[in-house]
Amino acid sequence: MLFNSYLYLILFLPLTYAVYFYLNAKAWHRLALGTLTLASLGFYAFWNINHLPILLGSIVGNYLLGSYLAKGTTTPRKRKISLMFGIAANIGLLAYFKYADFLIENLNQFSHTHLETLNLALPLAISFFTFLQIAYLVDVYKKPGERYSLEAYALFVTFFPHLIAGPIVHHKDLIPQFSDLEKRQVAYQNIALGLFLIGIGLFKKVIIADTFAITADSGFGTRTPLLLLEAWVTSLSYTFELYFDFSGYSDIAIGSALLFNITLPNNFDSPYKAKNIQDFWRRWHITLSNFLRDYLYIPLGGNRVGPVREIANVILVFLLGGLWHGAGWTFIIWGILHGSAMALYRLWQKANISMPTMLAWFITFQFVNIAWIFFRARDMERAIRMLKGMGGMNGIALPRFLEPYVLFFEPQITFGNVFAHIKLHDILVPLLWLPIALAVVLYMKNSNELASKFKPNTASLAATIILFVVSLYSMNTVSEFIYFNF
Repeated sequence: MLFNSYLYLILFLPLTYAVYFYLNAKAWHRLALGTLTLASLGFYAFWNINHLPILLGSIVGNYLLGSYLAKGTTTPRKRKISLMFGIAANIGLLAYFKYADFLIENLNQFSHTHLETLNLALPLAISFFTFLQIAYLVDVYKKPGERYSLEAYALFVTFFPHLIAGPIVHHKDLIPQFSDLEKRQVAYQNIALGLFLIGIGLFKKVIIADTFAITADSGFGTRTPLLLLEAWVTSLSYTFELYFDFSGYSDIAIGSALLFNITLPNNFDSPYKAKNIQDFWRRWHITLSNFLRDYLYIPLGGNRVGPVREIANVILVFLLGGLWHGAGWTFIIWGILHGSAMALYRLWQKANISMPTMLAWFITFQFVNIAWIFFRARDMERAIRMLKGMGGMNGIALPRFLEPYVLFFEPQITFGNVFAHIKLHDILVPLLWLPIALAVVLYMKNSNELASKFKPNTASLAATIILFVVSLYSMNTVSEFIYFNF
C-alpha cells in the first residue's frame, strides 16, 4: 500500500486510527496493540501476500534468538556463536533474495558458465527489516536483560509507518513507546502536527518529486546519447527527485506515527546544504548512516586503527552500503565513490587545508549529483553515456541567441535545438522547477525545523488543508517511492 494513495489516506489510516484509539478508550490496550500489528501486516501483505510468511518467519526467528541472547545465562562463547549465527541467517536471507541472481549472472559472465538465474521477486522492505533485526540482536547481546513479548517485538518490526522504507529504528527507542499509557490517549497536538507533516510529505512526492521524475525517466530511459544541457538537466532532475521523494516518504512516515503518539527519528536534515561529504552523510538518510557507523564501521575498528586501515574501513563500509541499496555494479561504484570521497575528506581534514564556503558547497553538491548517476542508471553503459553527455562528449547544443557571443568553439557545438533527444513536454516544467527546488533545499526551513516550531492555529490548519487539497487533486497516477525498490 502506498502512502500517496487514496486507499491509504482515506481508508486505511483513518480506520486504523479510529479502531486503535477506540480500543484504548475501552482500556483494551493489549487488543489495541494487536490490532495495530494486524493492520501493519495487512499493510505489508497488500503488496504481495506471498511474501508475508518471509516477514513472519524472520520476526519469529529473530525474536527467539534475541530472547535467548537477552537471558545472558550461557557462556560467552555460546552467546557469541549464537549472535554470529543470527547475523549470518539474516544476511543469508537477504543475500538469497537480493543478490543470488546478481551473483549467478556475474559467474556466468566471468566463468563462461550457463547457470540459470532464479528470477526471485525481492520481498518488499527486506533490506530494512533485516538491518532492524540485526541491530536488535547485537544490542541484546551487548546488554542482556532487555526482554519483550512476541507481540511487542512483532509490532516494533512491522509498525507500518516505518516498515517499508524506514526510518531504521532501535527497539529501545520504539517498544517502550507502545507500552506508555499516556501515549494511548488521543493527543490533538500530535494529530495536527502529524497531518501537517503528512501534507508536506505528500506535496514533496506528488507535486515536486513526480514532476522531476518525468525528465529523469525520459533522460535515463533513452538509449540515444544526450547532449550537454540535456544530460545536466536529466541528472539534476533525478538529484532533486530522489531528495523530495525520500524526504517526502520520511515526512509521511513520521507524521503517520505521530497520529498514534509514536515518535520516529528524523531521517533528513537539509543534506544538500552540506559543505563536505561527511556533513552530507550526517544529514542524508541519518538512520542508515548511524546504523553503518554503529554496527559496521566501529566494530571494524573505526578511526582507532592506523590511517591505512581507517581509509580501508571507510571505503568498505560505503561499498557495503551501496550494495545494500541494490544488487548491481552501479550501486557498488556509487558506494566506492562515496567511500573514496569520505577517505579523501579525512586526509584533507588532517592536512588542515581550508576552502571557501561556497566552493566547498559547490564541490560537495556536484559530487553528490554526479554520483547519483550510478545510483539511477540501469547499467554501467547508461551511466557512462550520461557522464559523457555531461562532459560534452556527445555534442554541445546552445541556444541560438548565444551564437554571436561564442567566439571560439569546437565543431561539435551547434546552435538551436538544445533538447533534441528529450520531448519538450517532458522537460519544460521540470526545467522551470530546478532553480525553485534549489532555492527550497538551500534557503527554506526543512520539515524538522517547521515541526519544532509548529503551533496548531488557523495558519497551520490552512497550510495543511492547502497541502492536502493540492496533492490529492494532483494524484492522477500513483507512483512508488524510490526506496521501495531497496
